[in-house]
Amino acid sequence: MIRLWPFRGGVHLDTQKAVSSVLPLADADLPSRLVFPLLQRGGENAQPVVSVGERVLKGQVIARGADSPVPPIHASSSGLIESIRPLPLPHPSGLCDWCIVIETDGRDEAVEMTGTADYRTLSPRSLRGLINEAGIVGLGGAGFPTAVKLDPPRSVDTLILNGAECEPYITCDDSLLRHFPQEVLEGARILMHILGVPRCLLGIEDNMPEAIAALRSARQRDGRSAIEVVPVPSIYPTGGEKQLIQLLTGREVPAHGIPADAGVVCHNVGTAAAAFRAVVRGEPLISRIVTVTGRGVRQPRNLSVRIGTPIADLVRQCGGYSERAERLVLGGPMMGFSLASDDLPIVKGANCILVAAAGELPSRGQTLPCIRCGACADICPVNLLPQQLYWYSRARNLERAGEHQLLDCIECGCCDTVCPSHIPLAQTFRAAKSQVIANGRERERAHHARARFEARLARKDEQRREQAEAAKRKREALSKPNGGEIARAIERARARKQAASPSQVSGSAHGSPGTVIQEPDETHGTCPVQRPEPAEH
Repeated sequence: MIRLWPFRGGVHLDTQKAVSSVLPLADADLPSRLVFPLLQRGGENAQPVVSVGERVLKGQVIARGADSPVPPIHASSSGLIESIRPLPLPHPSGLCDWCIVIETDGRDEAVEMTGTADYRTLSPRSLRGLINEAGIVGLGGAGFPTAVKLDPPRSVDTLILNGAECEPYITCDDSLLRHFPQEVLEGARILMHILGVPRCLLGIEDNMPEAIAALRSARQRDGRSAIEVVPVPSIYPTGGEKQLIQLLTGREVPAHGIPADAGVVCHNVGTAAAAFRAVVRGEPLISRIVTVTGRGVRQPRNLSVRIGTPIADLVRQCGGYSERAERLVLGGPMMGFSLASDDLPIVKGANCILVAAAGELPSRGQTLPCIRCGACADICPVNLLPQQLYWYSRARNLERAGEHQLLDCIECGCCDTVCPSHIPLAQTFRAAKSQVIANGRERERAHHARARFEARLARKDEQRREQAEAAKRKREALSKPNGGEIARAIERARARKQAASPSQVSGSAHGSPGTVIQEPDETHGTCPVQRPEPAEH
């Protein structure tokens, strides 16, 4: 029995998971077009490796990152490249960026996919390469490249799989664990082999009994016990990476640190299943399970969706919008964000489409002044002071906000839930964090430019010093006792050079007394000979 170390704060939310669990998991229909945004995590754009009018196959690479850690993007069905143009992104900003649009042909023809029969024969580096080439990123929502996370900067001893779906509406991980438990467990073993760790803890919320039973049954069938299935309390945000690590191990990730600093690597259960398919079957990440839920859709359910499918196609397959549909959200009600259109595509990190009916989600109400009740500080699972952070963020005093650990905020929204003044705290912190990160990047660019300029000045100074030292050595050599002999030798060499120059040859073509004339030699060509000129008659 694994001991649990409860984290501070958190809230109990009314669960709505049964809404999407009535109907069984189904495959989403093949859409008429697929859209693949090239903007990747961290603001980097993948570069297209296909051209307009080209036919592509399912599983074919259509874009790659300029930098090797950026995973490639694969076509999720066969068809023609219709266009490569800017389109709106499924992002809170609503901005447009370059996208590849595929017009599907209905054939769904795929490239040849070859897996590895026994992954234990491959080195961790080779396995990381396979996972990166399959385009796998974190499927919990962050979208961080999985291969990079599998190469921690320091040694770790524990792998944690995150199956704690703490958002009240999302059930995609629950559906995955109930239908494909063996793939998740085998994927966990692949990740353990890469990391070289002896144990894996799979944290799953205790309100998912069917998934727990399926995992334990699959674990008993293979007879191996390195993976421990651990039910955890249904408290939001148990699914947060740092909170789950503390809950399962008692270790705290330090401020501005990563899980590897606590000897742990944490992955989503969907990521583990994707790693299994990539290594064993050779399948790239071209589909994922998405929850389509909310009172604003007629038939909520979980669908296995191709990456790039427009949201409108999923809503249509779920019976369409109900008369009460009011708001479209990507993600859950706590950490998701509203969408302006359902023409946006499903990306790798999209786990839920929430169609909220009128009055289904709590209304924020009119924002009032802070009454300093301290409820936000009591509930914060990261042990921050949201009240102080809010004041400094609103005043644009980002330096002081950073001193109060602004970047450690996980934007869970717990403070918003309990604030009696309806202050949009999480939204304010998200904007302030973006500005802090942007300022940091600007400082890095300025530092890099200054370092290059200083290096250039140092090189020029070094060249001047070398030239001055060479001139000094030459002057010292000429001033020594044998310096006169060196000078005379230089003069003799200069005289010989002048004597050999054609400009120094005197007289007419007939020559003059004492003139050196070149005559051909039968054996060696021309050589200088001295001969007297004929006397005048």
